[in-house]
Amino acid sequence: MKRIMFVCKKNSARSQMAEGFAKTLGAGKIAVTSSGLEASQVRPEAIAAMNEIGIDITDQTSKPLSDFNAEDFDAVISLCGCGVNLPTEWVLRDVFEDWQLDDPAENPEIFPRVRDEIKQRVVKLIQTLADEQNSRLISTTSLKASTDQ
Repeated sequence: MKRIMFVCKKNSARSQMAEGFAKTLGAGKIAVTSSGLEASQVRPEAIAAMNEIGIDITDQTSKPLSDFNAEDFDAVISLCGCGVNLPTEWVLRDVFEDWQLDDPAENPEIFPRVRDEIKQRVVKLIQTLADEQNSRLISTTSLKASTDQ
């Protein structure tokens, strides 16, 4: 199972919504957490935006990236353009993407738009990781079959 870390500046909105989508849409396929360059609190607007579409993130908490080890994750997704501020070991994971999404904390009326963009990207990420895993399984199975002959 692939392990994904979503990272943002304060782990208060974008990364929290991404974690909520990934846990819901990738249940049983991926393991997910989120963190921030610094910890803060989950924004009530993020909780409300996710509740609007039936995903409850009220139990999620803001966590600092320093609480985690890069080698424990296969994919690292920066949501805020903060990839340039991440320690090198985080950007060198198997998958690293910097989505550079607008910050709804600075403009609360864009929460629904940013939420919907995060959902689209999370769906695509889950599919990409699943396709990659399936390709590896096919390659391993083909290799084993050819050595068994």
